[in-house]
Amino acid sequence: MSDEEDYFRKIDQEAKGKLKAKLETQRAEADLAARKDLHFMKCGKCGGAMVTEVFRGIEIEVCSGCNAVLLDPGELEQLAGEDSSMLFKSFFSMFGGDDQR
Repeated sequence: MSDEEDYFRKIDQEAKGKLKAKLETQRAEADLAARKDLHFMKCGKCGGAMVTEVFRGIEIEVCSGCNAVLLDPGELEQLAGEDSSMLFKSFFSMFGGDDQR
């Protein structure tokens, strides 16, 4: 095999690798968007629609079907007050929550 053939084979492989990486990124983004469309503002318990309501000055999501409540990060602390026992922090750390709580 000539040096020229090796060169063009290498260029072709690099182009295919870049195209494959781009397609994988696009596929991952499309999968994320599809999951978001499927689950966005849906109850994790019953699948019902979540409705935003204001409770004690904080916007929370409440299921219109089973009344389950979804709190965004930090909302539990805002509603419950300062966690002097560190219970919330240890609870959230079990589920991969950040250490900023």
